[in-house]
Amino acid sequence: MEDKLRNIKKNILANEWATLYRVDYDYKFENGDWRTLSRESYDRGNGTCILLYNKAKKTVILTKQFRMPAYVNTPADGMSIEVCAGALDKNEEPEVCIIREVEEEVGYKINSAKKVLECYTSPGAVTEKMFLFIAEYDDSMKINDGGGLEIENEEIEVLELPFAKAIEMMQNFEIIDAKTIMLLQYAQINRLLS
Repeated sequence: MEDKLRNIKKNILANEWATLYRVDYDYKFENGDWRTLSRESYDRGNGTCILLYNKAKKTVILTKQFRMPAYVNTPADGMSIEVCAGALDKNEEPEVCIIREVEEEVGYKINSAKKVLECYTSPGAVTEKMFLFIAEYDDSMKINDGGGLEIENEEIEVLELPFAKAIEMMQNFEIIDAKTIMLLQYAQINRLLS
């Protein structure tokens, strides 16, 4: 890519919860023309998420919480049903992060998780790379009620649903979160609960 980019300049537009940059740069097109372009880029760090599943009960653990950006777009979408997820701390490994998030958000103690996907959910605007995991759970792993951390102003409802119901909710547009859809489809394609 270095031979197609030059004169990259980043200007901070906002720096509250995350950083919004305007990035100006010269880009070389296939016909050889160089054009000066400008894009906004929202940098909130990287994240992790996980689908917890129980083969014996054929269930999954999901969360339900208020998401202001979804509400701003469509008020009815404000309460979002999602897999457990969290933002990586600086220099933190994704698996370490998701193990911590599982305990904080849904109250289960897992010792490991399997990474199955990596993705950018909106690469035209957001820098965040998501690391997607799966892990089996059972009732003996439940160590608290979950619900998130008060210090992080989280209020998370923990949902244990039959896998078939979660798939139905995805198909009926009750679940519209991209990372959740990807992990549910991963579980379906790979017959994790069969």
